[in-house]
Amino acid sequence: MIIEQENSEKININAFQNDLISWFKAEQRDLPWRKDQDPYKVWVSEIMLQQTRVDTVIPYFNRFIEWFPTIEDLAEAEEEKVLKAWEGLGYYSRVRNLQSAVREVKEKYNGEVPNTPEDISSLKGVGPYTAGAILSIAYGIPEPAVDGNVMRVLSRILLIREDIAKASSRKIFEKAVRDIISHEDPSAFNQALMELGALICTPTSPSCLLCPVREHCHAFHEGVQQELPIKTKKVKTRDVQLAAAVVEDEDGKILIHKRPASGLLANLWEFPTVELHHPLQNDRKQIVELFKQSLDLDIQFGQIIGQIEHVFSHLVWNIKVYTGTVKHFVPESEEWKFVSLEEMKEYAFPVPYQKMFKLSQDHKNHE
Repeated sequence: MIIEQENSEKININAFQNDLISWFKAEQRDLPWRKDQDPYKVWVSEIMLQQTRVDTVIPYFNRFIEWFPTIEDLAEAEEEKVLKAWEGLGYYSRVRNLQSAVREVKEKYNGEVPNTPEDISSLKGVGPYTAGAILSIAYGIPEPAVDGNVMRVLSRILLIREDIAKASSRKIFEKAVRDIISHEDPSAFNQALMELGALICTPTSPSCLLCPVREHCHAFHEGVQQELPIKTKKVKTRDVQLAAAVVEDEDGKILIHKRPASGLLANLWEFPTVELHHPLQNDRKQIVELFKQSLDLDIQFGQIIGQIEHVFSHLVWNIKVYTGTVKHFVPESEEWKFVSLEEMKEYAFPVPYQKMFKLSQDHKNHE
């Protein structure tokens, strides 16, 4: 079986499939979500792996499945506990959407992850890639699962010169996968493409001499593998200057604040934080005033104990970190709480605030 491309290049599909799948079965990494083809576990792993490295995901996946072993467990779990299980992985809308979708699966599909493209794509947070991954890996249905890894691999093998930063390019790569996917073992085929991109056909310095499908690769034969894929640069990120304080009351309890229910890091907990809009606000007196005006907090500031930079996909936070004590009573509410060190373990904090807390504890221990 031969695939003919517009530029008259050819690939022997059967030989390509055999070489790729044989390599995968011999060399694949031992990953916890590969131990069985449970659609729920495949789904959880694919959502975790979006924008996150495999090595980072493994302990999170194991803990998540330990806490929520079934669809029913996740559907019925408190959001606070689900956010806590996700704490540190970032992009928290992923897990909120996952829990919403899992609840729908429980109610509408009797707890069975749907196995048709239409039904599975209708679930919240399940885009074309995740749908294709679950259908092919868990159910053995020959659907494409095209992410950046797969686009990189196929742009080189098939010499596709489309800009992979453009949303419209996905359709071209999805068609390419439909043309070459193994109908006998779509699960191994799609996983093998992903694995090849992760281990061999890497973004820079691909290991072409170790590649199991090198003889099928047109970019290698033309010596242009370093030039592909074509990808335009992202828009520049925005810098945001913040000041935040780890504030205690007279009993040594720490003041924490719940972020709004929508927007960046929604519903997660943080330490009192204000945005610095003007250069003058680098002055401590100005910062004290800002906390009063913005948060109605009267804080006796200690010293500045450090600065933290945290990079999101679209902006960078530069946070000046202070310690302090509250000078007047702050009434507790749904949004504001004083918690002990032990109680803090129950609340989910984004990574920059975890770093802040560690900084404050290290500072305290060295005083």
